[in-house]
Amino acid sequence: MIDDQTLTEDGYSAETGGRILVLACGALAREILVFTGQMDHLDLQCLPAILHNHPERIVPAVREAVAKAQGYDRIFLAYADCGTGGLLQKAAEELGLDMLPGPHCYAFFEGTDMFVERAETEFTAFYLTDFLVRQFDAFVWEPLGLDRHPELRDSYFGHYETLVYQAQTDDPELTRKAEACADRLGLTFVRRFTGYGELGEAMSRLANETG
Repeated sequence: MIDDQTLTEDGYSAETGGRILVLACGALAREILVFTGQMDHLDLQCLPAILHNHPERIVPAVREAVAKAQGYDRIFLAYADCGTGGLLQKAAEELGLDMLPGPHCYAFFEGTDMFVERAETEFTAFYLTDFLVRQFDAFVWEPLGLDRHPELRDSYFGHYETLVYQAQTDDPELTRKAEACADRLGLTFVRRFTGYGELGEAMSRLANETG
């Protein structure tokens, strides 16, 4: 049985009882709840978003969560590859899970085909999503040690030229924060409204299934 927890930036777990479990990255909790929050047949459990900084831990965490899940007819994995080098896709196939397409959230928010096309000319871009704008210090600045050694900024970002903010929501305050992140990194700011992209399409399909 999955414990009932409170929504946080790192994750959310609803009490079991639904037919479909959405097992997701904690960085997607807000976005997924837009689609699942009022659906009795969908439960959401998120693994800690910080696993993105340790992709080798994602597959074991997913396997453990699936093993503990009880009472579901189906589990949907709301992850892309996320740096696992294909190992997450392999695990999903072994466990009989559907999952999101593409290499990472930047791709499925924008649309994987469009992202791959743009990647041919946008290889000097650094990407942020709504979540990463909110959690920039915790997930970018501090893990890279820039809070303690700001002089390392050029070592990390010297070959980047732009910061592309992929906006899931039209929030002026988040846009201002994203622009401030670009300034801190010394990068040209680009805002691109993506909405929820392929994540939204997948969640809409699940939400429309009969519980």
